[in-house]
Amino acid sequence: MLTRIKSAWRQKFFIFVLVAIATLLLAINQHTLSASAKLTTEVAQASKLPELQGHPLPANLVQWQDQSNSGDYFSEIKPTEVGYLIWSQLPIKVYIQQPRLETHNANRLRSWANEVWQAIQEWGVYLPLQVVEQPDIADIKILRSSPPLRIAPNEKFPRARSAETTYELYVNSERILSHRCSILLSPNQTGKYLQAAARHEFGHALGIWGHSPNPNDALYFSQVRNPPSISARDVNTLKRVYQQPTRLGWLLPGDKFESR
Repeated sequence: MLTRIKSAWRQKFFIFVLVAIATLLLAINQHTLSASAKLTTEVAQASKLPELQGHPLPANLVQWQDQSNSGDYFSEIKPTEVGYLIWSQLPIKVYIQQPRLETHNANRLRSWANEVWQAIQEWGVYLPLQVVEQPDIADIKILRSSPPLRIAPNEKFPRARSAETTYELYVNSERILSHRCSILLSPNQTGKYLQAAARHEFGHALGIWGHSPNPNDALYFSQVRNPPSISARDVNTLKRVYQQPTRLGWLLPGDKFESR
């Protein structure tokens, strides 16, 4: 009898472990963005922010025409406290973490950086990008690091994630309200899944601050077995975002606050 009890207990424990692993893997495959922003002292203390205004549409988005009339998912994109996250100073400066020369697995890290660059180059067709070597001057930083565990709304337990995009508001040297983004990509992802995560998160950083309900779009809310490239719907949504007013890219009113 004792042997049977032990055997039954082992079977239940084994099933429990399998379920736990499956749940963890599902959680890791979620691509999410942080809806909260960091504010520098100048922005937090500012009594008044710039008015909502539109910027000229970037040239490549002006030229973009969707011959297939695929539609968009603009209704899923929510403005932030400063309006839509639009880059008005082009090209957008991008930093991709590179391995140190003395790192023992430098080749693998260099391969990681190359795969990430291949993915985000796809977005360069629609908005001009410039790779920089200094993270301090970058508009968007892409780092090889696992996102921290966070508890999502309506959930009780923290969820592991494969990628995360966050943004920070600050006032630049010309007293213009600006933002910068950081993207964390899990070191455990490789190949097409790494590229899919980079492509997805970079879409967030470019201004698509939301998710598509269509699995054929790069900004679909979850990872799929065969990740898609940037779709016409993705570009249509990006174009509509850049047609919206924003407080970003405009002079901070008043003379009370000094920028860094």
